[in-house]
Amino acid sequence: MKVLVTGGAGFIGSAVLRLAAARGHDVVNVDALTYAACLENVAEVANSPHYAFEHVDIRDRPALDVVFTRHQPDVVMHLAAESHVDRSIDGPGDFIETNITGTFNMLEAARKYWTDTGKPESFRFHHISTDEVFGSLPNDPDVLFTEETPYDPRSPYSASKASSDHLVRAWQETYGLPVVLTNCSNNYGPFHFPEKLVPVVILNALAGKELPIYGTGANIRDWLYVEDHADALLLVAEKGELGRSYNIGGENERSNLELVKALCAILDDRRPKPSGSYADQITFVADRPGHDARYAIDPTRIRDELGWRPSVTVEEGLAKTVDWYLANEAWWRALQNRQGVGERLGVKA
Repeated sequence: MKVLVTGGAGFIGSAVLRLAAARGHDVVNVDALTYAACLENVAEVANSPHYAFEHVDIRDRPALDVVFTRHQPDVVMHLAAESHVDRSIDGPGDFIETNITGTFNMLEAARKYWTDTGKPESFRFHHISTDEVFGSLPNDPDVLFTEETPYDPRSPYSASKASSDHLVRAWQETYGLPVVLTNCSNNYGPFHFPEKLVPVVILNALAGKELPIYGTGANIRDWLYVEDHADALLLVAEKGELGRSYNIGGENERSNLELVKALCAILDDRRPKPSGSYADQITFVADRPGHDARYAIDPTRIRDELGWRPSVTVEEGLAKTVDWYLANEAWWRALQNRQGVGERLGVKA
């Protein structure tokens, strides 16, 4: 099939593109190349005859119409979004424009294309979202986010993503646009942008800098290896039931402090310091506004209906991630040197 991926030069989008291309699909990368995008993320497929790149902003509706007409995709996988919670607190406007207006433009461009081509049954619009739209959970292992959990976003980022989810469902109900939705837990892995928690810890540790953790580090997240996520997304795009949503989780809950200590232990093994442990660099900083206590996904639906489960534990995935960053200094150092990057604490949520 031909897969159009928005945000394909980003972290998760590039993982989807690389996997889709490896499986023989034609792929179209639509990306505005804003601060967090990097075409090096898709360098391994860039010269393939099955890959195309469109330097287009999803806020530009006429340009989107041209892309749909030119490439005639079978599946749209909409990942393009502003995603850093700290940035949404400092400047919410970009999140409203990209995540809400951009999704509206994508839906309208897709609806026009789908209608103009006779509403083919094979077409579908896959909207990729986050578990943060559900709000915060108590510290109770029996309480998890399901697909029926009421929305309760707490930050400008999660509110903008919740809005985009509602738009997608409305276009399905009102216009019959064939859609599927997914909401994922925290991703990590290769090509993760350097201002997010896992790469911040790795790179600050190597540089001998403090490892900043919000509050007491007790906030809990469910960690999902990005390549597992890409596998799940393609599975939903191909076999998910239209109009249905699927929660994708790593089944790997860890507190932020536990995660940082695990990364330090891996670094102690892979690249030991002359003395002491990288954990000695941990420091606690003032908590951010509206910091959700816990996110955790119940993946029963995608497991039972589509047969998907994550392939790695968080310890295995973190080891792979550390190894990748140690082997790819040129990639992350170039991004660190971009203006405005590297000044943030890096905790995703």
